[in-house]
Amino acid sequence: VQLQASGGGLVQAGGSLRLSCAASGNIFGVNAMGWYRQAPGNQRELVATITSRGVTNYADSVKGRFTISRDNAKNTVYLQMNSLKPEDTAVYYCNADGVLERGRSKEYDYWGKGTLVTVSS
Repeated sequence: VQLQASGGGLVQAGGSLRLSCAASGNIFGVNAMGWYRQAPGNQRELVATITSRGVTNYADSVKGRFTISRDNAKNTVYLQMNSLKPEDTAVYYCNADGVLERGRSKEYDYWGKGTLVTVSS
């Protein structure tokens, strides 16, 4: 299973970006998908997650500005980021939690390589 993220880049404060992450492989199902971020000198932190049923969870710092969504048929998760702030600058990592592959009985977690988001002031 591989996670391929895209959509990062440089944007001015107040602008918007949309991140995408597609999980590929012999996947039967994925429990939750989400986005985490890590700024220089900081630990990786949760941004938002979404379950296969559409239940979402957001970090307080992004509530009202970011929206996570998911296409279960494509095993793809999206993060719409609006009203971006310089403090949103970080490497954003995609996560797939509870991935069940066809022919296997155990679920695994996977991480993407990360995509850089830079917000200039």
